[in-house]
Amino acid sequence: MLSQLRIIRVCCGRVKKISQMGILIVSLITLQAYADQKQLYIYNWSDYMGPETISQFEQKTGIKVTYDTFNSNEELDTYLMTQPPKYDLVAPTSNFLVKQIDAKIFQPLDKTKLPAYDKNLDSKMLKMLAQDDPGNQYSFPYMWVSTGIGYNIDEINKRFDNNPPTNSWALIFEPENASKLAECGIAWLEAPSELFPLALNYIGLNPNSADPEEYVKVAKLLNNVSPYVKYIDSTSLIDDLASGKVCVAIGWSGDVYQAMDKANQLHNGTRIDYVIPKEGTFASFDVFAIPQTAKNVDEAYQFLNYLLDPKVIADISNYIYYANPNQVATQFVDSNLTQDSDIYPPDEVLDNLFTLTPKSPRIERTIKRAWADILETRSLAHLSNEIN
Repeated sequence: MLSQLRIIRVCCGRVKKISQMGILIVSLITLQAYADQKQLYIYNWSDYMGPETISQFEQKTGIKVTYDTFNSNEELDTYLMTQPPKYDLVAPTSNFLVKQIDAKIFQPLDKTKLPAYDKNLDSKMLKMLAQDDPGNQYSFPYMWVSTGIGYNIDEINKRFDNNPPTNSWALIFEPENASKLAECGIAWLEAPSELFPLALNYIGLNPNSADPEEYVKVAKLLNNVSPYVKYIDSTSLIDDLASGKVCVAIGWSGDVYQAMDKANQLHNGTRIDYVIPKEGTFASFDVFAIPQTAKNVDEAYQFLNYLLDPKVIADISNYIYYANPNQVATQFVDSNLTQDSDIYPPDEVLDNLFTLTPKSPRIERTIKRAWADILETRSLAHLSNEIN
């Protein structure tokens, strides 16, 4: 009996050791497989990719994508300027790109690795982008962006006796109009680098002014209407326009159109529209660029080539409602988008657009101080309303 027990113990001990060895081998194999798997790290705007774009790329290439998002150019710029980026692709807007190129954050694009670049991308769009990236050396154009007014048709008509000035920035920038909209909710983008040029252009000044006094003048205009603003945020606009929590917003075109779509899905009776005001707005590109510190450069080029596929980029445009610069993709983009003059503007609208140029450190400091004052004015006004 003792010998039998001894045999069982020895046997079971061997089984346990063999089992532990098996687990160790499987774990090592799993770790090696994970180490061998190709990786790609992307940093992009929130709500700015198709729902299956990344997963389909992973299935097609076997590359594991880590996809993170940010909410403003200021947020991305601070990250890029203060620490070595861990990402292989980042997505700045073209007017911020200039300073980042000067800081040598990005590596030049090797267009021999992008065989469809010249064939598929619109030369007119590349020429516009070249104002910020001479020779299109560092940037891969992703989407064309305009900033305009998104508004709830019925709520705005109700407050302006069916005659609202929706074709003008006056709807938002004049106190007598903003005061009528405070109850139903005004939203601003959290983007002072955009709001100041828009306001400068509205009052007839150079949107790329280099005069600090002109920014002070615009700051007074924004301060006068800021107490009527419900919030300043770039991430809540889509849901809040769609649900009726705000009735008017300074917004990016695609975000407003996403709000329209979401309102239709909610069947809540909310009707949303988007307009580029008659005074004009600025044109910019959101681009992808490869940081100098990127570790997965070949994988980054595989993703850029994936975006050059006309059907891939068209599917993204159809989902996020932004115009893309891939001229071959236009045939696959929903005709409701391509025929909308606020998404794919005709020449007469394009002629009324402007681009943003880099600001000097002095102007950037002026904007930063003025923006802080505006936020403080809003806070004090909202506190006063709560007390009363």
